[in-house]
Amino acid sequence: MPTKRWKIRPVRDDLEVKSLADSLNISEILARLLINRNIKSFPQARYFFKPDLEGLHNPFLMNGMRAAARRVIQAITSNEKILVFGDYDVDGTCSTALMYMFLKELGANVEFFIPNRLRDGYGITINSIDYVNATGTSLMISVDCGITAVEETAYADSLGIDMIICDHHQPREVIPPAFAVLDPLKPGCKYPFKYLSGAGVAFKLAQAVAALIGNQSLPMKYLDLVAMAGAADIVPLSDENRILVMYGLTLINRSPRPGLVALMKATRIEPGQLNAGQIVFSIAPRINAAGRLSDAKIAVELLMTDDLDRAIELSSQLETENWERRKLDEETLNSALEKVVRVHDLDKDMALVLHEEEWHPGVIGIVASRLVELYYRPTVMLTTIDGVAKGSARSIPNFNIYEALQQCSDLLNHYGGHQAAAGLSINIANIPEFRRRFNLLASQQIKNDDLIPQIEIDSKIKLSEITPKFLRILHQFAPFGPENPRPVFLSEDVTHTGFVRKVGHNHLLMQLKQNGNEKIFDAIGFDLGHFESQIKDKLTRIDIVYTIDNINKESKPHPQLRIKDLRVRDVV
Repeated sequence: MPTKRWKIRPVRDDLEVKSLADSLNISEILARLLINRNIKSFPQARYFFKPDLEGLHNPFLMNGMRAAARRVIQAITSNEKILVFGDYDVDGTCSTALMYMFLKELGANVEFFIPNRLRDGYGITINSIDYVNATGTSLMISVDCGITAVEETAYADSLGIDMIICDHHQPREVIPPAFAVLDPLKPGCKYPFKYLSGAGVAFKLAQAVAALIGNQSLPMKYLDLVAMAGAADIVPLSDENRILVMYGLTLINRSPRPGLVALMKATRIEPGQLNAGQIVFSIAPRINAAGRLSDAKIAVELLMTDDLDRAIELSSQLETENWERRKLDEETLNSALEKVVRVHDLDKDMALVLHEEEWHPGVIGIVASRLVELYYRPTVMLTTIDGVAKGSARSIPNFNIYEALQQCSDLLNHYGGHQAAAGLSINIANIPEFRRRFNLLASQQIKNDDLIPQIEIDSKIKLSEITPKFLRILHQFAPFGPENPRPVFLSEDVTHTGFVRKVGHNHLLMQLKQNGNEKIFDAIGFDLGHFESQIKDKLTRIDIVYTIDNINKESKPHPQLRIKDLRVRDVV
């Protein structure tokens, strides 16, 4: 892993911090966290801590929404065949389940379809339109996909199939000629918040339909699925997304649907304690496993079933798939690490482009992310499907991978995605030139400093300042995610109690204290086990950068420091 840089966020205005702290009766450290989130007044802070569903934007502000909602109602009233077409990741399966159940509740004649990753590839294709046509569908609603399906939409139209596209990905220059295109990023769309998840856009369509039929509360029962999608798809947890995810998590923790009960049981998450981070690291990989290795319909059925026994059975299938996926991850990562050494000169190449015919398409996106962690440079992983190279791209903060693919578009068959992640297909013969040009773009845009991971630190803090009141208020900053990250703290001159252990593959367990204070904190550092030998001595003093988690200890919530990095100050 590359050495990390530590950067403390500058204090904008000491008086502003003190004023906000006094008005809210909180510590200046907490006030600084709020100001870093552009929350500077008592009313703004009150709304941040207690957002209201009334703060959701009017769905009819989204371009094409009124026409789309009316078309859905017309299809239901006329008993037309509707097909919900989704994607195989968490966002796609949650979007599909949400739209299908919502329409079914309104009495619609509706089916759903999700492509098989291995058989059908990604997104809407000509073959999938032929399948839709064969079912007698007259209205197709795509969720979490479709914004780049220009030719496919035109083909559907020629067959008499109206399409409503609900997507949140970046459009290209030509917008598909669908009956309605719902995407906040679409040019000319004046929707005030641009970064909904795919399930968020599907929810807005459900809201619009519900408004037109006079039952506005109807879609609210599906906020749990919007929360799952928003957390798993790593959308910014600000503005409308914060409201959707917060209320969705509340719904899950109060009254989880059977599929989520089964998933929480499988992941040993305490009922009523699910948070956004647990969705990302525990729940999402299991839902994704079906779409990666077999059929995402399993995940959709799990999310929709009312039968707990059936949910447990389906969850068990996903658990098996996830174990298989993890084994494939490890094998593919080892193969990719060998290929990096053979294909790239890491002293010169700012980006990695790797191709292997036998890699499993369901895991190359995960492995690309692992390679970014290890080498901290943009990475493209490609495998061969039906004679064409297809794969996933992942990036670092200062390199827009979607724009880079756009500049190489003459070499690509298809591409799509956003700044941090994308998918692509390319003829195998074009890979060497693509590798050369992609690396050239990376070398022009990436500075040497960009290749050093940086930890943004919100504030220095003494361990004695982590009081029950501090923790109670800090907990109210959740849900955490992009644009509302879990606060990162720096504590200096810390020692351990004598308890320091390397556990698992390379994890560090410690109990920490500071300046002779009696207060002791449990701490864990994932992938930091190599520090054990450096800090074994009880007198070793360290600086730690960390976040604060809640864990259950003796059936009670208990703070745990999650160490992101540490530095040895001195050894006496």
